[in-house]
Order: sequence, then C-alpha cells, then structure tokens
Amino acid sequence: MTILNHESATETTSAPAPRTSTSTSTSTSTSTSESVRTRIERAKHAFSTRNVGAFLRRAQGIDLLTEGHTPQAGEVVLARVTSIGHHKRLESPVSRRQILFPGDEIVVAYGSRYAADQFLALVPEDLGPLHLAAAGGLASRVIEQHAGVGTATQIEPIGVLRDEHGPVTLARAAAHHPVDRITERRHRPAHEVPVIAVLGTSMNSGKSTVLAQLAHGLAAAGLRVAAGKTTGTGAGNDYNLFLDAGAHRVLDFTDFGYASTFQVGVDEVRDLFLSMADELAGGAEKPDVVLLEIADGVYQGETTRLLADDEFRRVVDQVAFAAGDALGAAGGVAALGALGHTPAFVSGVVTSSPLATAEARRAVDMAVVPTFDLGTADVARELVADLIGGRETDAA
Repeated sequence: MTILNHESATETTSAPAPRTSTSTSTSTSTSTSESVRTRIERAKHAFSTRNVGAFLRRAQGIDLLTEGHTPQAGEVVLARVTSIGHHKRLESPVSRRQILFPGDEIVVAYGSRYAADQFLALVPEDLGPLHLAAAGGLASRVIEQHAGVGTATQIEPIGVLRDEHGPVTLARAAAHHPVDRITERRHRPAHEVPVIAVLGTSMNSGKSTVLAQLAHGLAAAGLRVAAGKTTGTGAGNDYNLFLDAGAHRVLDFTDFGYASTFQVGVDEVRDLFLSMADELAGGAEKPDVVLLEIADGVYQGETTRLLADDEFRRVVDQVAFAAGDALGAAGGVAALGALGHTPAFVSGVVTSSPLATAEARRAVDMAVVPTFDLGTADVARELVADLIGGRETDAA
C-alpha cells in the first residue's frame, strides 16, 4: 500500500542525499503530516463525518492511503469532485448545504446505499473513481438508479485517512457503539420506557414527519421525548427535524459509527437498534417515551429481518405506520400483521388527501390520523395514553 505522506517525505533530487539525523527525519515527517492535516481541514466535510474532526485533532501521524488498499464501509476518505450530477450540494457537519464545484476536495465516508427513489450503490473493492451517492456524504459506486434522477455526482479518491493506528473510521470517531452481546442482558433501560417504532411503506412515505409531529404533540402534552433514527443513509435533515419538534435528546446511526446501515449484518443491525433504544431510554434525564424511526419500507431487507426478530418485539411497545396511499396502508398493515405487528395507527403522506384518507379508513381496522394532527397535545396524548398508563401501572 502507498502512504501519501511518506511518499512526499521521501522525494529526492538527482544529487546524493545528505545524511539526515533522526531529529531531522522526524521533523520532515511531522511537517508533511501537518501538510496533509491542513489539506484535510481545508476540505468540505460531510454530515456523516461530523464526529471525525474532533477525532483528527487528537490523532497522531495523519496521512493518506493511496494504493493497494481495499476500502471498507465506514472508512473516511479525502476525495476530489470531478463532475457535478444529482447531488449538487454536500451537507456539512452542521447541516449547511455546501455548494459543490468541480475540483472541490471533500471528506466523506465509504458506505453502500439502498434508496428506491434514487440509487443502489455499493462500496467498491478498489480506490478507483466512484460517486457521491448521498448528500450527507456517502462515497459509493452507483450500480442502479431511478429513471427520474440525474447521473450521480462523480468523485475520485485522493486517499483514505490514516493515523498511527490504521485507517480512520466513523466507528473509531463515534461516541457510541452497538453493545456487544446486548441480547444477553436481562435488564435494559428500553424495557422500562415505552418505545414506539415508526415504519412506512417506502422511502418518502412520511415516516420522519410522522415521528416529528408525534414528538411535538407529546412534548406539548408535557412528556419528555427522546427520538432516534436507527437505520438508513446518514443525513442531518431528520436528526435536526426531531430536535426542532421538541425531542429533548436525539441520536441516529451515524452517532454509532455508520454512514449507512445497508448491507450491515442482521445481528449487527438488531444490536444497533437495541443499543440506541437503551441509550435513549437511560441516562439521568430518563424520557417518558422513546420514538424510533426505521428507514425505507417494510420489504427492505434489513427492515424485514429486524421486524421478524424476537428482540425487536421485546423492546417495541407500539408501531406507527406511514403510508403513501390507501392501498399502501392496507398492504403495509397486512405485511406487518404477518410479521406479528399491528400498527396502533396509520398516518403519513396518504393523509395529505381527504379522499385518500377516507379510502384508507375503509381499508384498515385502526385509526388513520392526519399527520399534522399528531402535533397537537390532545391527539398525541390520546394515542399513547394506554401505553404510558400501562407502564406507570407496571412501575407501581
């Protein structure tokens, strides 16, 4: 493998190189390391790498792996934008939309993407050209795309970030990690706090908006709400939406070291879900309720397997379902029923239309609640009254 920093440090002229002392060699290595560090600092950083900056300030021996390295999901890469396509902006660590220009250097993370409305993209097996597969900062190679979106923005790796311990990864920089053997723990915080999972028919069915409105309504009713996004592709929109809605604490999978959860093993996805539920349910400021969004649709691979897991059933007390239309509502409720879950209510994009809402109410046997009604204290409190009351009874 080639290390860019060391290549720069060993460049020579045609004249014989003078003997250098150990101190001079160390000084040169430190100088070139600092030049790489400066280059990284000047680049545009992505939301998915928002925890990497603080990590790099503590790290020693920063350089770049440029050849002979097989990228892995979660590794952080310095890349150059070569062609602007579908994603014309890069979401910053504070969710500012940074306009991209050809030639820009960006700090993003390798990861695969499953987005039915945009791209199917996979982590490549080499350091060759690839794509910006998501605005939150996902470096991946697009395999398929939706007919309605433009060609993906093209990027080329300059090098994978490395310190004295090896490649820099989101997991190494993360504040949280999936708890090892978490299913063997008999007493967990998420068993003591009501947990509501928000699911949907597909991408853009209204899941995040449903969760945010429910969080706002519950907060308005005087409840302390914690919220999280457990699967998907890293981006700041939903994270900040949940905070703005009134959740007192918010986490997502990027806080646990994942740029994306697509192609993560089923046991690891389950442990990530359970660990986030426990983290949000615990702590000094224990919430009254935890709301967790699960990305994409019921038939997405990781989602289907998670829903079928017994540990999911032990933690989740209630399911809310977001649908795009009445048929999606009916089909989704049936699909969830086959997996052992009956939604407490249906909401989402379908409720944008009074006619579609009426169709959905005829098609399913549970409440169909307009999304923005969830944001009112009375409606939100009524939807969780039995859940909260049951927990209080158990505690008594």
